[in-house]
Amino acid sequence: MTDVPEERAVRVSWWTALAARWPAVLRTGWPVLARLAGWSLLEAGQTFLLGYALARALDGGFLAGDTRAGLLWLGAAGLAVVAGAYGTGRVYGAVAALVEPVRDRLVRGVVARGIREGDAGALSGLTQQVELARDALAGVVLVSRSFLFTSVGALIGLCSLDPLLLAVVVPPLLAGTALFAATLRPLARRQEAFLAADEALAEELGTVCPGLRDVTAAGAEARVAEATGELIGAERRAAYALARWGVTRVAALAVGGQLPVVLLLVAAPWLLGHGVTPGALVGALAYVTQSLLPALQNLVHGLGTSGSRLTVILRRLTAQAPAQAQIQAPAQAQAPAPASVARRPSGRHAEDAAGRARRPAQPPALSLTDVTFSYGPTSTPVLDGLHLDLPAGGHLAVVGPSGIGKSTLAALVAGLLRPDRGSVRVFGRPVEQAAGARVLVPQEAYVHSGTLAENLALYREGPVPEAELLAAAEAVGLTPLLRTLGGPGAPVDPAALSAGERQLIALARAYLSPAPLALLDEATCHLDPAAEARAERAFARRPGGTLVVVAHRISSARRADRILVMDGARTVCGGHEELLRACALYRELVGGWSDPALSPGYADGVDAVAGTGLAGDRGHVVADRAVGQMQTAGDLGDGGSARRE
Repeated sequence: MTDVPEERAVRVSWWTALAARWPAVLRTGWPVLARLAGWSLLEAGQTFLLGYALARALDGGFLAGDTRAGLLWLGAAGLAVVAGAYGTGRVYGAVAALVEPVRDRLVRGVVARGIREGDAGALSGLTQQVELARDALAGVVLVSRSFLFTSVGALIGLCSLDPLLLAVVVPPLLAGTALFAATLRPLARRQEAFLAADEALAEELGTVCPGLRDVTAAGAEARVAEATGELIGAERRAAYALARWGVTRVAALAVGGQLPVVLLLVAAPWLLGHGVTPGALVGALAYVTQSLLPALQNLVHGLGTSGSRLTVILRRLTAQAPAQAQIQAPAQAQAPAPASVARRPSGRHAEDAAGRARRPAQPPALSLTDVTFSYGPTSTPVLDGLHLDLPAGGHLAVVGPSGIGKSTLAALVAGLLRPDRGSVRVFGRPVEQAAGARVLVPQEAYVHSGTLAENLALYREGPVPEAELLAAAEAVGLTPLLRTLGGPGAPVDPAALSAGERQLIALARAYLSPAPLALLDEATCHLDPAAEARAERAFARRPGGTLVVVAHRISSARRADRILVMDGARTVCGGHEELLRACALYRELVGGWSDPALSPGYADGVDAVAGTGLAGDRGHVVADRAVGQMQTAGDLGDGGSARRE
């Protein structure tokens, strides 16, 4: 879990970040800066004429009885608006010419780093951050330039109308701007803290949410909830701190942009009594409301947002490589593989050496030779050079952290996916030619409309005798549900069944299948531990049957002859005791599993979870009761560790 403090020091403030990049900006050439300043002056001219022309139109035109002069001044203001709009359009081109070279230099640095590290995912993420940095830098340049030139144009206009107006407008404007500048550093710190807390929570949820079933199966709900709650609390505190400083930003806007309007209205009698004309007063109001206030608003909101974003992105662009090194370092400290597990020089050989030594003359039920698979030409392989032999009649459990590739392995053995390299053989035949030799029961069981007997006989060519149906139902624990539904000939409504009931039907169907190799890909995740143990024992005892279980509980692994621990390059295979001695990941998985006392009725002596409810299902089969009896979803509270699973 990531510990996020309430406040983190910002190692690179937005203005120091800009200062670090400013030499690169200047290297783009003074002509670009001169062009930007020229178009900005055109905008400033528009600002100046807006208030000045309005004042002259009133004083020298309409109030003096000269309508023609008033209209001419208003026309001049309109032309100034058109000219200013043209200048604004040219400003964007100048800003692009200023910012794009900086972006190009950042991209070259990021690409060079990605090539050195060979991490395509990091390269993609960093490139996206470069685009965000470009946009943020452009935003900072635009709002800063706009505020500077607009303020200059408005203040020159106020001075031209009457210098006395400056005494009313300038003090609150300076006070508001100073207050905003004083809030930039603490506001950036809190913005950084909030973004860090939000990303830490998102990363944690991205890890926890796909593994909720594993968390529940391991009984680690309380621990995961506590750790996640700490991250939520950290983000809440960071949000509150950011909001408090946001109020200060609003106060700066009120003082610098709205208070001058109030002062002009309150001081209007005094100003008029000291020679300020009505037109000049109206022009001053126009300068404040139409120029200074919008410019200050853009500065406060734009600089507060774009500046903080630029700070974070530039800091991460410069600190990405060390962070990745820290993340990868712990993975290199894993314990060595069990001595009985043979490995190729590359370290990805997970075949049981003892099983190979006593291999019978008949081909193994399952054989993987140098199997490599990835979900794209540039993706990291999920399986890389995997070797595995499973003799006929064997019982293999596949365990490992969520997302490590357990279901991918099951799909390869089932023929649903094809390896990029290597071969998968079932009873000596390529997997593509052994469709009738293996049956897969996935996590989400399929049940179709029709009778229960039709569902159970789906993999059989002809009708299945009722006695055989009843025997299969009894073996996997379906009998109570079969009786509740009304027997093999009863109609089935898939929508009315719980996920656990559908899994029992799918298990019985696979049990009746003639395929000797059964693949259970978390096919019992919605059953309680006792029902799961009964179903797995039934498949393990099938005459001539071979069983591969993708396990979501360590108790499933305890029932197996051999255990395949998937851990990327450190994938190993062995027995329970052997792996406990030599495999650090397996010790973690077993250590995070609760071991409550068992009832005398559990003949296999396998540990069970102290509870029957599994999250994510509206009801589940209840241990030690009729299989058809349902219990609503609940949490398991043993508090075991869920690390790596």
